[in-house]
Amino acid sequence: MKALVFEQPRHAAVLDLEVPTIAADEVLVRSRSVGICHSDFELYEGRYIIPVSYPIIPGHEWSGEVAEVGSAVTTLRQGDRVVGECVVNGGEDHFGFSVSGADAEYFVAKASWLHRIPEELSFAQGAFVEPFSVAYSATVAAGGIDASDSVAVIGGGPIGLLCALAASTMGGSVTLIEPQAHRRSLGLEIGAKHAIDPGEAPLAEQVADLTDGRGFDVVIEAAGVPAAMASAFSVAALHARVVFVGIDVGGSAPVEIGLIQSKALHVRGIIGSAGLWPRTIRFMATSGVDPTPLLTATFPLAESTAALDAARDTTRNVKVQIEC
Repeated sequence: MKALVFEQPRHAAVLDLEVPTIAADEVLVRSRSVGICHSDFELYEGRYIIPVSYPIIPGHEWSGEVAEVGSAVTTLRQGDRVVGECVVNGGEDHFGFSVSGADAEYFVAKASWLHRIPEELSFAQGAFVEPFSVAYSATVAAGGIDASDSVAVIGGGPIGLLCALAASTMGGSVTLIEPQAHRRSLGLEIGAKHAIDPGEAPLAEQVADLTDGRGFDVVIEAAGVPAAMASAFSVAALHARVVFVGIDVGGSAPVEIGLIQSKALHVRGIIGSAGLWPRTIRFMATSGVDPTPLLTATFPLAESTAALDAARDTTRNVKVQIEC
């Protein structure tokens, strides 16, 4: 079988490997669609957040179908369409990072990591379940969102755009704050009501003009850039719910920290989406939400290294998938 392998940091190749064998509690999955994520590049560059060893097969945003089940597996059967969580083994491992992932024609997963997806979701949509679950988790952390809420999403990367999509599908009036024009346009296309370029004029002035000086009921920070993270407090309304999704470790920026108290803000930070995958899949299937407008390029598995190059070009691409 063919597989994308990170043989060592900064060295990727498509190799021919043996189809893996499975243990009694494992499942052999035929990979179908795999998204490329910013964290894949952290793995590629040798700076992932938990210890890993090389060679390793990446791929944690995926969909596939069950090719074979182990003798002890009773919850799945051959032909089931599935997706899988990436934080596994009680949090000790990350699938596609410390455990080889889905960028291969076939791969191994434990049955307990997997969830069936319904026919309403295509394989391309299924590969969005992992990142969309993070966006869905942000709305849960915000206490739920409905048509009474004005929502600011800071950052128009894939997670930010999915947050905008989730919040607008729930009925919120969404404003996307994002410097890149093509990402602002995409945000409007998928449901945001307004889009702000933070570099066009002082952000506080633009927000005041848009909200009649009130600010936003919900602020979801998805950029993970210290200055953007600091701005979340200034654009929030009195009693707003502020959720930090974007990740920055070790960065800093000046922040008006007293706004948390003076505005009586409810502030949450989230990591991942543990426990929310079944709800996320039901929401995606029943709401009709479609994340595939974010899919700007696809490549066959044999051209995986070209897919990595395309995903790095954030001026042109939002989400790139490898089709297996």
